[in-house]
Amino acid sequence: MKYSNFYSVFVKLLILQSLAVVVRCDYDFFYFVQQWPGSYCDTSQGCCYPTTGKPASDFGIHGLWPNNDDGSYPSNCDPNNPFDPSQIQDLLSSLQAEWPSLSCPSSDGTSFWTHEWDKHGTCSESVLDEHDYFAAALALKSQANLLQALENAGINPNGSFYALSDIDNAIEQATGNKNYGYVSCNTDDYGNGQLYQVYICVDHSGQNFINCPTNGVTDQNCPSSVEFPSF
Repeated sequence: MKYSNFYSVFVKLLILQSLAVVVRCDYDFFYFVQQWPGSYCDTSQGCCYPTTGKPASDFGIHGLWPNNDDGSYPSNCDPNNPFDPSQIQDLLSSLQAEWPSLSCPSSDGTSFWTHEWDKHGTCSESVLDEHDYFAAALALKSQANLLQALENAGINPNGSFYALSDIDNAIEQATGNKNYGYVSCNTDDYGNGQLYQVYICVDHSGQNFINCPTNGVTDQNCPSSVEFPSF
């Protein structure tokens, strides 16, 4: 009888553990996040260019992050599937150009990509394996072309200030969605709000821009007039 009770409890624990993993690693959509290097560097902490040299004056990828409709998100879903550089060798030059690391000390980007895959990518591996995950992010960046969309609206990275509403409108045009996501801002040493990151909602497959399923998400830490610094 004691053995039977122990076995029953053991099986229940395994089932609960399995359910916890399923819940933790499920997701409803992605946030595709890009950051403006000029704003990243124009802070008290500064930045370091990659070992491959100064990136282009363009938005860089920060990540492709699984999220849930209720505002929660899974993370670090599969420690048994760590980042493997050999899986993305054919994407390496594109990643260095479009997904550079600006953190210090200077690096070739591998530690950045490792972090993004281990924390976020492993939570989407039922849909996107490692190669597909990074390829999807690169394709989304090309599809949105944020810098071109902003410049088409007369919003240029030259240190000028622009209405946040105009920035939102330009990104809406680029994505084709009124509720595309949101903009987040940081501040420079003078306290000016800067256009820093753009969050765009992407469907479960990681391929298509969508209207965000979350409610009440607004631009983060942004004044009504936002600086777009040069880089």
